[in-house]
Amino acid sequence: MTNPYVPLLVMGLLAFVMGLAGLLSSAVIGPKRYNKIKVDAYECGIQPSPHAASGRFPVKYYIVAMTFIIFDIEVVFLYPWAVAFTELATFGLIAMIAFLLLITVPFVYEWRRGGLDWD
Repeated sequence: MTNPYVPLLVMGLLAFVMGLAGLLSSAVIGPKRYNKIKVDAYECGIQPSPHAASGRFPVKYYIVAMTFIIFDIEVVFLYPWAVAFTELATFGLIAMIAFLLLITVPFVYEWRRGGLDWD
């Protein structure tokens, strides 16, 4: 009798080999015509700021990234709650309202501080 984890390990090894093969084949076959535009820093379709050339980005990018993570975590918690809504009853509803209020407080704080403005 074989180990039940063998198929999982084979699939993981196969995924690793295919990913590595894709990276190596693109490095060997792909074009290697570099110019100033291709190696220049790209900042969301706008002209790069002088700070980006040194490898440092404005704090605003990190604030937007943290906001995305907060709302991503919110969705991760809301989806199972919506699926099991009838089993959780009133306690689940109260817990989710408290969770949404706790998530709303930093959102309102960031909004009032101007963290969502793109100027």
